[in-house]
Amino acid sequence: MRVSRRDALLSTLFGAGLVGLRALATGLPASFLLNPRKALAQTAPSGPSCTQSKAQYIIFSTSGNGDPLNASVPGTYADPAIVHSTDPSMAPAPLSLGGQATTAAMPWTTLPASVLSRTVFWHLMTNTPVHPKEPQVLELMGATPAGEMLPSMLAKVLAPCLHTIQTQPISVGASSPSEALSFSGTTLPIVPPLALKATLASPTGPLSILQPLRDQTMNQLYALYKNGASPAQQQYIDSMVTSQQQVRNINQSLLATLDTIADNTADSQMIAAIALIQMNVAPVIAVHVPFGGDNHRDIALATETAETVSGVQTIVNLMAALQTAGLQDQVSFMTLNVFGRTLGPGNTDGRQHNLNHQVSVTIGKPFKGGVIGAIAPIPLNDYGALAIDSGSGVGSTGGDVMAVDTLAAYGQTMLAAVGADPGTIASITSPTSTSKVISAALA
Repeated sequence: MRVSRRDALLSTLFGAGLVGLRALATGLPASFLLNPRKALAQTAPSGPSCTQSKAQYIIFSTSGNGDPLNASVPGTYADPAIVHSTDPSMAPAPLSLGGQATTAAMPWTTLPASVLSRTVFWHLMTNTPVHPKEPQVLELMGATPAGEMLPSMLAKVLAPCLHTIQTQPISVGASSPSEALSFSGTTLPIVPPLALKATLASPTGPLSILQPLRDQTMNQLYALYKNGASPAQQQYIDSMVTSQQQVRNINQSLLATLDTIADNTADSQMIAAIALIQMNVAPVIAVHVPFGGDNHRDIALATETAETVSGVQTIVNLMAALQTAGLQDQVSFMTLNVFGRTLGPGNTDGRQHNLNHQVSVTIGKPFKGGVIGAIAPIPLNDYGALAIDSGSGVGSTGGDVMAVDTLAAYGQTMLAAVGADPGTIASITSPTSTSKVISAALA
C-alpha cells in the first residue's frame, strides 16, 4: 500500500497509530498509552526520576555555512584591529550581560534586559574550516560517544523528563544536507514549516479530532483505570489528564499559531518550533537562523549586516513569542555552527573560513548572562579562541580548558544545564582531555 506524504509526516510527528496525537488529546504520556498495564505497574506518584527542575525544551540553531556571527558579538570590540561592519545599524554599542558591561553590534542591544540576563556568548574553536563537516561539529569533532550529535544527546536526556511523544529531535530548518540531524546513527527527516502547516492546520486535519479522540481514548482506559490502579496511581494519572476545555484551548491555540506561518524562513521556523513544543512532540527542535552565510564576496559586508540585523530580530521575536505562550522558563535557545569567520585586517569585502573561532549563543533559564572565553591574535593576521577558565569563564592563555577542547566543554555544559547525569556529561571526551563543564555560564 502506498503511503501518502501527509500520512508519512503524521507518522513522523505522532508515531505509529498516531499515539502521539492521543497523548496530545489526553495529556497522558505516549509511553503510557502504548502499554497502559505495564506503565501503570511502573508508575510512581512522585513522577519521573530525572532532574525535572532543570529540564528544558531546546530550540537549536545550526548552520553549515559558517556564518560571521562571531564578528558582531561581545568580546570582539576590545581590539581596534578587528574588522566590523561599518554600517550605522551595526555600530558598536554598550551592552550589559548579567551585570557585566561589554560592547556588541547595535542589533544585540534590542534584546530585552530580562533576556540579556540569561544570554551567554561563547568563544569556541571548532577546529575545522570545511563546510561539509557540520555533522562532525555537531558530534563535537569526535568527542561524543558513538558519534552521537549534541542535539540528540540533549534529546535523550530530556525526553523522559518532558514525556515527549518522541525522543528524536525534529529539524524544521535544515538548508543543506550537512545540516541534517542524526539520532543513534539514523538520519532524521526534515519537516519544513509550510509542510507542518499544510498537514496540521487544514479544517480536516488531525487537530480537528482532538476532542473526540480524547473521549474515545479515556473510555478505552476507563476499566483499567478504575479497576487496575491504586488511589495513589489514580491521583497521579488524574494530574496529567487533559480536560475537554483544555483540549478545545489546545486546538484553538495551535491552529492560531500555525496559521501565522507564511513561508519557510527563520521566523516561520520559530513559529513551527513553538507549535511542536506545545504539542510536546520532541524535546529538541533544530532551526537555521542566517547570520551572513558563506560571505567570501560580501561587498562592504552588506549581507553580513542585513542578516545580523534580521537574525537578532528573529531571536527577539522568538523570546517575545515564548513569553506570550508562557514558555520563557521552559525553552532554551542554543546555536552551534560549523565554523566562524576571519576577523583580521583585509576582511572588509568578505570573510574567509576560521577554524580557530566560532561563537555560540545560548539563552534560557539555566544560563547566567555573560561572555565565556575570549580571542587573541594568531598568525596570518587573524584571531582565534583562547583557553577558558572553567570557574570564571574568562578566556586566557592560562585557562584550564584548552582552546581545542572548548567545543567539547560547550557540549558538556549544555548537558549540565538541562540536568544530565554526571556519567552522560563525562562520556564526552575532548582531544586533549581538558574539557569540563564551564560553571560560570550556569545560573
